[in-house]
Amino acid sequence: MSYIYLLAVSLNKHSFKLDIMKWIFSLLTLYISISSEAQVENTSYVNKSTERVLQLSIVVPLEVQEVWKYFSTDAKLSEWIAPIAHIELKNGGSIVTNYDKTKTLSDSSSIKLGIISYLENELLILKVDLNNNFSKKLQDEDQHLQEIIQFVSGGPGKTKIISSMIGWGQGKDWEKTYDFFLKGNEWTYKELLKVIK
Repeated sequence: MSYIYLLAVSLNKHSFKLDIMKWIFSLLTLYISISSEAQVENTSYVNKSTERVLQLSIVVPLEVQEVWKYFSTDAKLSEWIAPIAHIELKNGGSIVTNYDKTKTLSDSSSIKLGIISYLENELLILKVDLNNNFSKKLQDEDQHLQEIIQFVSGGPGKTKIISSMIGWGQGKDWEKTYDFFLKGNEWTYKELLKVIK
């Protein structure tokens, strides 16, 4: 009788250990999937000239040449940046977008980013002109606001995209503008991560 009891207790302990191990394995699997999920990393800083740099980066599971297409072709831009998008890829060109599918690119609600310069598969520098959603004072003060986008190989099948916005003015209105672009750019790059899985 005691042998059967000991065997039952031993089996229950063994079963309990298996359950604990399964639970630990499930937690470990969940942790790995969450930590490996692509995220937008904020590495913003103030440079030696005391100028703010709004810097965000993501790592995507594609080669640089494939990632470049998401920034340099109408079809790929419209998958993540805005439903209506057109790029004239050249130094002095532009990217024009509109979030409203019922509008045209010539509509006053469209957003136009000038292309200051680019190096294919490496670098894209955009002039950010503040539109009518911002005060006239800010629009007048906006001289140097731009976004520098770098494409860096992260090894086979990986690319790091680094977006750095520079040229910020001073004062409360510029602080609000900085926060606006921080939230907007984070959202935009999360949209890109949804498209590139």
